[in-house]
Amino acid sequence: MEIYFSRHVVRRMQWREISEDEIAMTIRNPDTTEDSTKGRRKALKRIGKKLLKVTYKEEGNRIVIITAIDRNR
Repeated sequence: MEIYFSRHVVRRMQWREISEDEIAMTIRNPDTTEDSTKGRRKALKRIGKKLLKVTYKEEGNRIVIITAIDRNR
């Protein structure tokens, strides 16, 4: 599935120093997932010192990344 990065998450990624590869790893191989609001999902994954929480939703044949946070920051 194609991963689409919203304008919002691109700004957050720059500010929070999170890469596209880290988000893709979190979505494709999460440590845990949970349901969120509005049909969204949250994926969590520890990558090195980071604990990433990525909120996304599936739209057709693509995954839209809504936002990403490093919970350890």
